[in-house]
Amino acid sequence: MSPRTSSKEIAALGEAVRTARADRGWSVEQLARESGLSVGIVSQIERGRGNPSLTTMRSLAEGLGFELGDLFGAALSRNAVVVREPDRLLLPPLSPDEPAPGLSRELLTPPRNATLQVIRTVMPAGYSNRSRPFRHLGVESVHVLAGRLRVVTDVGEHLLEAGDTITYDCSTPHWWENPGEVEAVVLGSVIPLGPLPLPRPRLA
Repeated sequence: MSPRTSSKEIAALGEAVRTARADRGWSVEQLARESGLSVGIVSQIERGRGNPSLTTMRSLAEGLGFELGDLFGAALSRNAVVVREPDRLLLPPLSPDEPAPGLSRELLTPPRNATLQVIRTVMPAGYSNRSRPFRHLGVESVHVLAGRLRVVTDVGEHLLEAGDTITYDCSTPHWWENPGEVEAVVLGSVIPLGPLPLPRPRLA
């Protein structure tokens, strides 16, 4: 891990490993065998001691049947992590070949969090992604902070006003449209079963 990794982060990783092991009904010895690590190293990590390398954590994750990012996400979910406004990450454009001036998508949750993503979207008047519907594994809940939003899913069309919220299965094609004359500001909360596009740093 990085030298900057805090003791709280290491403790959270250890707790995530210990919980995953216990969920499988495994002993420390069995996890050591599955991951190819020594019993001492596994025990040390579970107790939040030391500063394990990424190689070690990857071996643990693979032994548990996880991706490394899933293990980090489980650790993050056990801590309160603050994302300050200047530190938000901008997600890539929905359609790189069809730029939409005024459209922005910001990730409000930690980028390594694999259990929940909250995205703030600002949509200019008249914007629609009907020609390129969304489709990603998981469940999505969308709340309109300002303006209006039309959401079209496989089960129908829904016109939302400010204050309205819709929740739906986002694994089927769906699309959004701003039918109003002013920009719409939307919060989308996703419990993902697949990765989001890689975020990029906010430009100064």
